[in-house]
Amino acid sequence: MTRISIGLVALVLAASPAHGQHVSPYADLTGRDIKALSPEQIAQLRAGEGMGLALAAELNRYPGPLHALELADSLRLSADQTAAIQGVERAMRAVAIELGGVLIARERALDRLFADGGADSATVRGLALEIGRLQGELRSAHLEAHVAVTRLLTPDQRHRYQVARGYAAHGAGHAH
Repeated sequence: MTRISIGLVALVLAASPAHGQHVSPYADLTGRDIKALSPEQIAQLRAGEGMGLALAAELNRYPGPLHALELADSLRLSADQTAAIQGVERAMRAVAIELGGVLIARERALDRLFADGGADSATVRGLALEIGRLQGELRSAHLEAHVAVTRLLTPDQRHRYQVARGYAAHGAGHAH
């Protein structure tokens, strides 16, 4: 019995990190070009993608432009509606791409500031606040596009959207 206990203790000690060593969950991120952004996030920002920024709208019955266009047939969009939604999507994407580019540049500047050892409170604060403002503007652009699309659709089309996206049952009532 003692040999088994000693063997188990030795096995556990061998498998655990060295005493006092605490591997950070961020250890694998040290090689990123911009530490705060993954390559996928950078690509999404450059493409003007939603990145979940409009979930407050999407999940509360405010259809998004891209998905409304993807569902044009099942929503039975008119030609005028399709053109208007395409305009909303183009305008939103243009703003999102522009803001995404600036956001990437500011995140890169913040990263460089720390990497070069030149971080000071005033500069860090200024960049962090600017990044927060840009993130807010980006989110607002996506949310506002959902508001615009909702106004272009009939209650029946909004319900069809909810059903097609899996948010509502086919026979459920037409809330909102």
